[in-house]
Amino acid sequence: MTDHQFIAELEACTLSPGRFHHADHVHAAWIYLSRYPPLEAIGRFCNSLRNFAASMGKPDRYHETITWAYLLIVNERMQCRGVGENWDAFAAANPDLLDWENPILHRYYRKETLDSALARRTFLMPDATK
Repeated sequence: MTDHQFIAELEACTLSPGRFHHADHVHAAWIYLSRYPPLEAIGRFCNSLRNFAASMGKPDRYHETITWAYLLIVNERMQCRGVGENWDAFAAANPDLLDWENPILHRYYRKETLDSALARRTFLMPDATK
């Protein structure tokens, strides 16, 4: 599946849920950030995720803090490595972003922060004590 097809299916809510795991979320974030300025990418990606979760009957699966935090980290990594890198090269250089078992966000957030209802509905800055 091409990046264009992947995003088109995500936005149309026709992407198979079995085709949208953590690494696919990161890939989608990378695509949006490759196509749009960061603030526009955040808006578009968040809307796509909210709509996709709602289309599966699971609107509570959307998590604002996790989504924004990953987008911001992906953007930072993209900018540090330079524009024009393809997804495979980016993924190979950033395996820590793809590891759902040991998520990078645990470097920045306490578990109880990420588990909170507030973090789910609005972006929270990283915990000061981390």
